[in-house]
Amino acid sequence: MSLAACSGGGGKQGSHALSPETVTPKGPRVGLILPLSGAHAAIGQRMRQAARLALPPSQKIALDVFDSAPPSNGTQAAHKAVSAGDSIVLGPLMGGATEQAADVLQPAQLPELAFTSDSQQARPGVWVMGLTPEQQVDRLVQAAVAAGRHRFAAFLPESPLGHAMASALAEACQHAALEPPHIVFHDATPESVTQGMADLSEIALRRPPDLSDKPDSTTPAQDSSASEPSAVDPVVEKETAEALEEAPKVRIPLPRVPMGPPPFDALLLADTGVNLGRVIAAMKQDDVRSSQVQIMGPALWRSFDTKLGALKGAWYAGLDTSQRGGYVRQYTALYHQAPSPVTDFAYDTAALAGALISQHSLSVERLTDPDGFVGVNGWFRLLPNGHVLRGLNLYEIVPGGGSRLISPASASTPEKAAPAPAAKL
Repeated sequence: MSLAACSGGGGKQGSHALSPETVTPKGPRVGLILPLSGAHAAIGQRMRQAARLALPPSQKIALDVFDSAPPSNGTQAAHKAVSAGDSIVLGPLMGGATEQAADVLQPAQLPELAFTSDSQQARPGVWVMGLTPEQQVDRLVQAAVAAGRHRFAAFLPESPLGHAMASALAEACQHAALEPPHIVFHDATPESVTQGMADLSEIALRRPPDLSDKPDSTTPAQDSSASEPSAVDPVVEKETAEALEEAPKVRIPLPRVPMGPPPFDALLLADTGVNLGRVIAAMKQDDVRSSQVQIMGPALWRSFDTKLGALKGAWYAGLDTSQRGGYVRQYTALYHQAPSPVTDFAYDTAALAGALISQHSLSVERLTDPDGFVGVNGWFRLLPNGHVLRGLNLYEIVPGGGSRLISPASASTPEKAAPAPAAKL
């Protein structure tokens, strides 16, 4: 990881905020709290491997690893970290364990770099290092506004992710001085998806008027006098009338009335899997088209964007992995398997902690350096309020599926954030 330059702000108060003075090291030790047993053991063990890769024995920094799975939980693991004399704690992974650990670590003045993506856990001294819905939505809204979109809506699942995305969209629109977004939630039933999209898109108001009960202009348009004898040649007129009655009727199509546009020009989604398929079908049925509406979605889409051809033109934000190659090669060579994306957060936080301890500069002031840092997932900056700014790439779904990079992470970070020559972490 190399240092880079940037700026940011914001804040959420906690009951035990860390003081800005240097955290006094109690020996070169780093605590690592992960689920090493139970349902998430496989994830925790891989993250432990990544942290050990970032803190090799040559750095002479001890890595104390504690299990956060029940019955140990975050509270007991945090107490063990304090007793071990750790200078900083990395983890836990889950939001609940993060909160438990914070109740112990904050009074002890130990900084906590948690791997959760639950932004509600952020507070002074507790940093949320995972990729949060807020980070993704901010990036999408910024890009959409720059592209001229100003009327936002969201169609989201009735789930914690859906509600987090909704809150993030409302806040992002407020910051951009836009009207509040129209947000509709749906459950997992097809009926809820169909009705919810119909309500959000106002299809009943946009549908053209029913012309079927008007005079049938698609039936033979014949002169009412054609069946009456003419003063000029009554025989010919009679024959003509009889021929018209026997001839096939020619239908004259009614003029097609175009469908009106939806009441929004940018739409945020968060579904995956079967429910996303239902949402796509409902959008098609209600004429919510990418030519009129900028569709946006979560970073989760990146793992299966090859199957999203029906959403061509849609956007999602994702981590900048341009710096990841070296880490992947080292991890694979040592552990004989490729690292999963979640391990990246363990590697970056361990590398950051190790570098600051080695430089004798482990402090809240240094952790929240306005210059930020560049890790395997690109640029990031720890804010004093516990939130984390990240530079995110913007991707667009292409016809047939897959995606292309349309805006690099540097476009979403302040001007000074471009990586510059700096000391390696």
